[in-house]
Amino acid sequence: MSRYNRLKRRVYEVLEVAKPDDKLSKAVDIILMSLILLNVALIIAGTFELHETAIQVFTVIENVSVAVFTVEYILRLWTSDLKFTELSPFRARLRYIRTFAAVIDLVSLLPSFIPAMSSSFMVLRMFRVLRLLRVFKLNRYTHALKDIGEVFKRKAGQLISSMLVVSFLMIIAAVLMYDAEHEAQPEVFDNALSGMWWAIATLTTVGYGDIYPVTVVGKIMSAIIAILGIGLVAVPTGIISAGFTEQIERNKAEKETPEPDDEKTFCPYCGHKLDK
Repeated sequence: MSRYNRLKRRVYEVLEVAKPDDKLSKAVDIILMSLILLNVALIIAGTFELHETAIQVFTVIENVSVAVFTVEYILRLWTSDLKFTELSPFRARLRYIRTFAAVIDLVSLLPSFIPAMSSSFMVLRMFRVLRLLRVFKLNRYTHALKDIGEVFKRKAGQLISSMLVVSFLMIIAAVLMYDAEHEAQPEVFDNALSGMWWAIATLTTVGYGDIYPVTVVGKIMSAIIAILGIGLVAVPTGIISAGFTEQIERNKAEKETPEPDDEKTFCPYCGHKLDK
């Protein structure tokens, strides 16, 4: 393997989730995660009235963060052909740009360059709030967040089905409650959307109390819908819990499986992953 390919592979390994024995990769992960959390904290702090000195310090940290995240994005783009080994380098980079993580990186970076524009672009400056998307970059540096994504991905069909059932129940409850309460309190249940707000608060057992039935029929319906909501809203929670249990078992099975020899996994000349 040439020095260039060894360097490229090492950069790729450092940027990926750290292996247990890779201290440099762990350090980079910790630094990037800390920088992301610091940026989120600074964005929140920026909503307060701050001293001029604090604003200057925050600006310096923001500029350093943008520089680091930009370099990270470029390096990930450079090494993307090692991630998608079945594609040519050009196609691998195109595919990487379209991944969720790369889109988050780019969208969270672009608003940081907006202040360089004229202050008259107030609408564009509002998009700086998109910097908060940097928190999603944490998904790269921990297996726990990746496990959450895998669970939602595998259980997407069941979750969508359960949410559709809950949504249909909310719509039915909203219309029925509107019909039952509109004449008694037209200023409260003035349309079906008011009934929808009540149905959401009731089915999720939040119960804000700003809208509630006063008729006998409305109260009976409210009791029935509240009881149904306890069971139906718990269905997605059960699906997710089962998914996490399956993911834990899958992770245990993968750890017990011996890893292949790295020398046999990657080509010693080009550094690309070999097919099994």
